[in-house]
Amino acid sequence: MGTRRFPQIPDRIQQLEELAYNLKWSWDFRARLLFKRLDAQLWKNIQHNPVRLLHEIDPERLINASHDPDFLREYEVTIQTLDRSSRGDKWFSREFPDLAKQPIAYFSAEFGLHTSLPIYSGGLGILAGDHCKESSDLGIPLVGSGFVYPQGYFHQRIQADGWQEDIYELLERQQAPIEFAGPDRTAPFLVDLKVGTVKIVVAVWRVNLGGVSLYLMDTDVVENPQGDRELSARLYGGDKDHRIRQEMVLGVGGVRVLRALGIQPIVWHANEGHTSFMLLERVRELVQAGSTFEDAAEEVRMTSVFTTHTPVAAGHDEFPLPMMEKHFAGYWDELGITRQAFMELGRLGDSFNMTVLALRMANGRNGVSQLHGRVSRRMWQVVWPDTPQDEIPITSVTNGVHAPTWIAPELGLLFERYLGPEWVEKHDDISFWNRVMDIPDKDLWEVHLFLKRKFLAFARERARARWSEDRVDGRQVISMGTLLDPDALTIGFARRFTGYKRAAMIFHDLSRIRSLLLDRWRPVQIVFAGKAHPADEHGKHLIHQIHSLAADNGMAGHVAFVENYEMHAAHFFTQGVDVWLNNPRPPLEACGTSGQKAGMNGVLNVSVLDGWWYEGHNGNNGWAIGGPPEDLDVRYDDDADADALYQLLEQQIVPLYYDRDQNGLPHGWIQMAKEAIRSIVPRFSARRMLKDYASRMYVPAALAGTKIKV
Repeated sequence: MGTRRFPQIPDRIQQLEELAYNLKWSWDFRARLLFKRLDAQLWKNIQHNPVRLLHEIDPERLINASHDPDFLREYEVTIQTLDRSSRGDKWFSREFPDLAKQPIAYFSAEFGLHTSLPIYSGGLGILAGDHCKESSDLGIPLVGSGFVYPQGYFHQRIQADGWQEDIYELLERQQAPIEFAGPDRTAPFLVDLKVGTVKIVVAVWRVNLGGVSLYLMDTDVVENPQGDRELSARLYGGDKDHRIRQEMVLGVGGVRVLRALGIQPIVWHANEGHTSFMLLERVRELVQAGSTFEDAAEEVRMTSVFTTHTPVAAGHDEFPLPMMEKHFAGYWDELGITRQAFMELGRLGDSFNMTVLALRMANGRNGVSQLHGRVSRRMWQVVWPDTPQDEIPITSVTNGVHAPTWIAPELGLLFERYLGPEWVEKHDDISFWNRVMDIPDKDLWEVHLFLKRKFLAFARERARARWSEDRVDGRQVISMGTLLDPDALTIGFARRFTGYKRAAMIFHDLSRIRSLLLDRWRPVQIVFAGKAHPADEHGKHLIHQIHSLAADNGMAGHVAFVENYEMHAAHFFTQGVDVWLNNPRPPLEACGTSGQKAGMNGVLNVSVLDGWWYEGHNGNNGWAIGGPPEDLDVRYDDDADADALYQLLEQQIVPLYYDRDQNGLPHGWIQMAKEAIRSIVPRFSARRMLKDYASRMYVPAALAGTKIKV
């Protein structure tokens, strides 16, 4: 183990330190309970961060735990279970034994792993985190590369007037589950980078994620001038000049960091266009080793995978050509090509487009749902102008979510009781989940009601904290959810607030929705959450509009907005509401994984047929707003979609929820909840997704790389 970071931990339970620094605990219920047993109140106050817990806990509690037979029994079982899971015979090594030790590099601008490491903003980061967690579970030899953002993504506070306030808090690295990379975890691991005109030093941190390691760069080191120290300060911050320099470090620097660590990946995966400069750096390496540009580019293409996540044009980074010339001056010489040829690699009109660069430099290309694959083939036909649209070489791998992270522990215990403890290992087995239909309605409903009460208690606790800490007024406390009713049908809407997601669509006809909300015998309530990007004024206006309705006496506490939506809050939302609402303008939802999380917990989706729901809805596991898109043009018929939503609520959703037997059980609703679990868990899990990536993308690229090297 080397130097002990927590010498106050008694030898008998010393492995608590190792456990705290491996985020495998974040998806192991037993491990989290072990830390909670040490000091339940502290564990709650520090948002379930075991490293901080070990820093702040009274040493006497650790001594007592080391003599407590019950704690020691749980400690031994937890350590043994985690040891077995790390050493066991994993799927990837069984299926592809020759590739089991060949690293696969996964580059992403953000990783959503746990609230104790706030280096994510939303769906893209959570997906990347789930991708890495499931790779660990399956034994895929993944290595992640990204940034430590000392200021992370902002915390959201809603002011008394309903406007979003963006608050940045400094990440205390020593209090987070990260450690220095390199052989000596007590000393910073520094790498010098020179990319074009950019000269910078990065410190490299390691995150242990089961059997997967993430290497995260940090420019906040004394060797850099102040401007460069802030280069990795915030996620998606700064102007275009800041962004291009940040992405140069992310892509080019990420490759050089892996080389400095002695890691030689056989396959390279670029998660969204932010990371695309990684592809250029690998070409440069080969050219500098004696290859021609053409041969080097072909080798990089054969061994690279690129995933695009957004059908929204503004979501694809592009930089003015003069800016590219300024920052990459001289870099094209190291590639063995002219400045003009360099610009053509990513040129789209008068800009250098990062997605175009990736599409041209990676042979494995995919969207994140079947419909998004179609949208992407149309969107990027400009790269292959002479190819028919249905032959554009962009496929799709539908996103999935990491079941052990997102399925409520209470529901997991129910599965264990009726399906057996093997449900975790078999959770992508479609036929296995037919057995969910045999779970007694009463037992499933009791678990759901427990999770619903937990969710509403969470909302009230956040409101109470704001009231006691900031002395907010009564209207604001009510708008945060203090009057929510555990017996009312509860609709959840939680996602990034931006125009195309239509957060306010359910209020299109205020009198019609008010009559639903305020029905004396069959009340409905709606709970919102989500952040608007700091530069998205329209998104902020939407939050203000929703907050104003939540604070309106006319809504009588039936509308609430829970501030600062992040991973911790997402668990309560996706596990505790009755209905998950999603109504973006098709086809602008690439996937929408939050609905998958909800469905896995028996929460019923009501959504437009876009993203994953286009292939996930089967008529019995939730509801579709309108029909499937007849073409791929964006539809703006808000009137028709709002009317379709109201009809579903009035004629199907509300009546079904309140149709109870003499014991208060809504059997029809419970059957749909079971069907949601049965149909969604195996098909939309990260396990299915990673098996798809491995067999369809990684292994072919690895075999191509092997042939090239021979």
